[in-house]
Amino acid sequence: MARKTIKGIVLAGGSGTRLYPITRVACKQLLPIYDKPLIYYPLSTLMLAGVRDILVISTPSDLPTIEALLGDGSRLGLTISYRTQEKPEGIAQAFIIGADFIDGDNVMLILGDNIFYGAYDFLRQAGEFTQGALIFGYYVKDPQRYGVVAFEDGGRVLSIEEKPARPKSNYAVTGLYVYDSRVIEIARSLTPSKRGELEITDVNNAYLEKGELRLVKLERGIAWLDTGTCESMLDAGNFIATIEKRQGQKIACIEEIAYRAGYIDRRRMQAILGSMGDNAYSSYLKEVVREVDGGS
Repeated sequence: MARKTIKGIVLAGGSGTRLYPITRVACKQLLPIYDKPLIYYPLSTLMLAGVRDILVISTPSDLPTIEALLGDGSRLGLTISYRTQEKPEGIAQAFIIGADFIDGDNVMLILGDNIFYGAYDFLRQAGEFTQGALIFGYYVKDPQRYGVVAFEDGGRVLSIEEKPARPKSNYAVTGLYVYDSRVIEIARSLTPSKRGELEITDVNNAYLEKGELRLVKLERGIAWLDTGTCESMLDAGNFIATIEKRQGQKIACIEEIAYRAGYIDRRRMQAILGSMGDNAYSSYLKEVVREVDGGS
């Protein structure tokens, strides 16, 4: 079967109550994770997967500030559009909100507070996706806190359980998902849970019942972090800072990713640099340009 275009959704909604009082006046997605806004990290994951047509979904109050940061995406060689999620009524609601955006294509959804780092080969499998559903499992020591997936060696999923008392594996389902366009109708058919939300686990179980849910196991050397609490944001920031200082290479530098992937040319990069002023971030990007262009 021929591969369809994969579009991307960043679900950056929620009320941010776990980060109170910071989020009383600040958008969670613009809070810093070391040296970059939080939303750069999920956006960079989509970019590294080769996704260039992206929808950002957020709250009515937060969406204008996110749009002010990212614009229409053209400066990065992307197309970025925006939709509001009026109330936090579940992850699966994103597919209903973005139905006209998906428009028959496959879609990769990432939660706006998820960070991935390491060998990004696992994203290649998303790029090779044709139909059904693809989820990503990460080994954790305390699976009782997560949605837990049991699966066969080949990746065929056997079951998914939310915060089970007796987990069938140590693999948690991360906040990165890939679906074919049938996900829209599946989401529309869901009944809200006791929390009043359209649950992503119910979407996954619908594909599981069809025998079309597959798991990619994230191996050692890959870090998966979420930033839903002040403590986890601090941990993520310290992690990013340690890696960047040690290696001298930035994580989730969206301008670098766009330039190395050929989404933008040198002229566009020079225009971006001209708008940044003199700072450590622009100095790093100038070094990237020199490296990519062979020192010229």
